[in-house]
Amino acid sequence: MVKFLHCADLHLDSPFASKRYLNPTILKDVENSAYESFKKIIDLALREEVDFMVISGDLFDQHNRTLKAETFLKGQFERLQKEQIFVYIAHGNHDALSDQITSKWPENVTVFSKDVETYQAITKSGENVHLHGFSYEKSESYENKIDLYPTNEDRQTVHIGVLHGTYSKAETAHRYTEFRLEDLNAKLYHYWALGHIHKRQQLSDLPEIHYAGNIQGRHFKEQGEKGCLIVEGDHVALKTRFVPTQFIRFESATIEIDSVSQQTLFESIQEFKESVRHQGRAFYRLQINVHGDERIDAQVLEQVKTLVTEYEENERHFVMIDEWLINYLEIPQTSIANEFSEDLLAQDDVYERALSELYMNPKASKYLDHYQKHDRKALIERAEAIIEAELKEGN
Repeated sequence: MVKFLHCADLHLDSPFASKRYLNPTILKDVENSAYESFKKIIDLALREEVDFMVISGDLFDQHNRTLKAETFLKGQFERLQKEQIFVYIAHGNHDALSDQITSKWPENVTVFSKDVETYQAITKSGENVHLHGFSYEKSESYENKIDLYPTNEDRQTVHIGVLHGTYSKAETAHRYTEFRLEDLNAKLYHYWALGHIHKRQQLSDLPEIHYAGNIQGRHFKEQGEKGCLIVEGDHVALKTRFVPTQFIRFESATIEIDSVSQQTLFESIQEFKESVRHQGRAFYRLQINVHGDERIDAQVLEQVKTLVTEYEENERHFVMIDEWLINYLEIPQTSIANEFSEDLLAQDDVYERALSELYMNPKASKYLDHYQKHDRKALIERAEAIIEAELKEGN
């Protein structure tokens, strides 16, 4: 039997520049969130008495790597060393080998080099496990080294592939070491421990191929539970289970209100927050569906936002409303184009200033018709449609 922990994409010291407005106590929690999540992962590894741990890249966050992060990791690895739990690390595009680690890891830590290597681990029950992988030599690595992974010729021994890369069918612009499932299946391994994609997902169950996802969300594109995978079994079958360890969640939610009064709005939001507080610290993108034919007064909304935020400053498990989306269900939406008077639309200097940067760009201007040929109102309506589409996608 073998039992190990798979995690990836720690991104320690990832910047939270957009959160500088927060109360200092809450901001400190945000900045330490990845550290707290990884502490929970080490606690889990010790509690589960795993044989070893696999980290599939991006321990750090590229240019934000600090001595604090390295010292922290060294201390956590030393906790594992005391219990003879080994760690296997493959560096990814955010923590490439060219960005040298200044700390010396304890003896239980093995780092894959820039070349595909194989290491042999022995479980607590005395069984052999072979781990195959490589680390990125440079941050901008597009090398496909899948062909260099050895093919398993001994199905009685558990073989694990460690890879930081991009599934060929993944919808992402950040593509590194792209692979196809056929490429991985051909190696006849029992498990592939993947990193790079921050959304947890299983690509195959025979063999088991998993992205563990990142250990801590950083914004609303990384919503939901984050953590690691516990993998156990033998050469016949491996089973995985996800264990959430995130310190802070990013979520979306919707509430309904029938009155636009300040008291009703405040109480409705507070009631929502109390209903989710037991789930732990969180940032919410909150859509407020407003029934009736009245709009929320802008000043009232700002006052409520301030009160709702200030309320959280003394809460251990804070619930911050970070984005507010007001949706009037029974009031027809007014087109942005209607906000522009005919006189304003007719002013050439305003129109020219708005488009000057675009038309001065030589890469773009050669593909554009002369700006005087465009219907100005149609341009505004098109812009509005794009904004609405982006908002819906964000939800």
